[in-house]
Amino acid sequence: MSARFDGKKFAARLTSAPGVYRMLGPAGKVLYVGKAHNLKKRVGSYFTRAIPNSRIGAMLDQVAAIEISVTRTEAEALLLENQLIKELRPRYNVLLRDDKSYPFIYLSSKDEFPRLAFHRGARRAPGQYFGPFPSAYAVRDSLSQMQKLFRVRQCEDSFFRNRSRPCLQYQIQRCTAPCVDLISPERYADDVRHAVLFLEGRSTEVIRELGDQMEAASKALEFEKAARIRDRIANLKRIQAQQYVAGTREDLDIIAVAGGGTSVCVQVFFFRAGRNIGNRAFFPSNPGSAELAEVLQAFLVQYYSRRPVPPQVVASHAIADRELVEQVLGDRAGRKVRVLHRPRGDKAKWLEIARNNADTALKSQLAGKAGQRKRMEALRELLDLDEAPARMECFDISHTQGDATVASCVVFDADGPVKSDYRRFNIKGITPGDDYAALRQALERRYKRLKSGEGKLPDILFIDGGKGQLTQGREVLQELQIDQVLLVGVAKGPDRKAGDETLFVGSEQRQVRPPADSPASHLVQNIRDEAHRFAITGHRQRRSNARQRSTLEGVEGIGPSRRRRLLKHFGGLQGVRRAGVEELCAVEGISRELARRIYDALH
Repeated sequence: MSARFDGKKFAARLTSAPGVYRMLGPAGKVLYVGKAHNLKKRVGSYFTRAIPNSRIGAMLDQVAAIEISVTRTEAEALLLENQLIKELRPRYNVLLRDDKSYPFIYLSSKDEFPRLAFHRGARRAPGQYFGPFPSAYAVRDSLSQMQKLFRVRQCEDSFFRNRSRPCLQYQIQRCTAPCVDLISPERYADDVRHAVLFLEGRSTEVIRELGDQMEAASKALEFEKAARIRDRIANLKRIQAQQYVAGTREDLDIIAVAGGGTSVCVQVFFFRAGRNIGNRAFFPSNPGSAELAEVLQAFLVQYYSRRPVPPQVVASHAIADRELVEQVLGDRAGRKVRVLHRPRGDKAKWLEIARNNADTALKSQLAGKAGQRKRMEALRELLDLDEAPARMECFDISHTQGDATVASCVVFDADGPVKSDYRRFNIKGITPGDDYAALRQALERRYKRLKSGEGKLPDILFIDGGKGQLTQGREVLQELQIDQVLLVGVAKGPDRKAGDETLFVGSEQRQVRPPADSPASHLVQNIRDEAHRFAITGHRQRRSNARQRSTLEGVEGIGPSRRRRLLKHFGGLQGVRRAGVEELCAVEGISRELARRIYDALH
């Protein structure tokens, strides 16, 4: 306990009301945030009884002051505690480091022929959203099943509007080609309704309706149609039998925590309408070495503060404030929420699976961290540094013959990739194909922001390239007066073979050739390859976005109807491009003036 702060004396003056307390260090930095049913008793307990472990003792030694916020109820205190933890990120609290938004399946409602699509982010567009799903893979797998079962279109609107003939998805029986009117709006709406029922967990109703349709088709001697419906029913039943919790069709999450000390893993299994749609592992920081039940309680409040809350949560440990947590989650969900500890039947089996997954994921995480630290130490020795780097960044450039140039910046620390700090830069205003200018622009944009305090400077800056690229990096850092970052160029060997790289280190461009089997070489390759992957993914996205927009969409006076007539008349955009003004005028609704505008836009 700090000599400058008398905890017993401070606690004696406190109120017995519920509230939140914040322990501050000498510089005013918040060390810990906690909530209490009785502030006087809770704060006083830190200074009147034995310290539970050395980490709590280390925290109390740093306490210079305590601030409190009184609330009306303990539930309000729990919500305020969670809000302050997210904003202040205190060193000694259990922190859920997960800023990733969860994906949904989106069904548009404004279109005559609605589309199903992957969606992540704000849900502003009109339509229905199904989820959340634990990962992008889970969404894509579900969308793939939907294509086989209901054949509802999943193409982009720009692609859909500009079709003059069915695409490959129609040929492989994954779509009914509404783009060229091969299905009526009424029949398509029926497929959409069945898809919605399936996503809502009401596949039994779909099977019953399809059974009636199969019987009617059979009576009408439409045996091919009856056979297609029969196959659809069989696929639905097969999917329905997979990964359901017996006897229920409800939404629930099964959550298990494993580990001890500062290393913990929380595994979440997601069930929607009784069907398992995937699982995900979380690794919250636990610097205060809280018990697993405490970690689980902190996780529940933080995790569901930004996500939909299911009616039921099955937990691996009994949490101390179960009723309070149920009240807070229920208030947020607008209905009753139950947190179960000892489930029976299939739920108990799934909880055991979640426990095993949490334990396995934690062991894998710890093994990966140990290997990463070994590689970092090997890099320190290779580059002759005083200490192992805490943060590293790497830049790469990607383009196709100078088109849609994108620069990437990836970040690694002692635990591996820091994906939340990754950045991409769309490069503009340079000579196409000038990699030096592209790199210089990306470096300037990145380090001007870091210099102004918008992030952390790295210890090492890797650049994919040789002396020329390294010179660009050195000049940018000199202009910004950044001298504490070590520049390292990563040049490929003559055969561009992994393990044959040459490193150009520092402003003097000292050459280092690490052995191919060196852990340091593996680390550099990993960082360089990740920067390349991130750059080329961004480049492909930018190029795809540029090509998805039809040239005709930018022509004044050309709406969806005229565009469709043009494409149908000439057999596609290439046919429109080859047509002259007179030929364009022959299309219904196209005047000579409009035909001239079309011709000029395409040439």
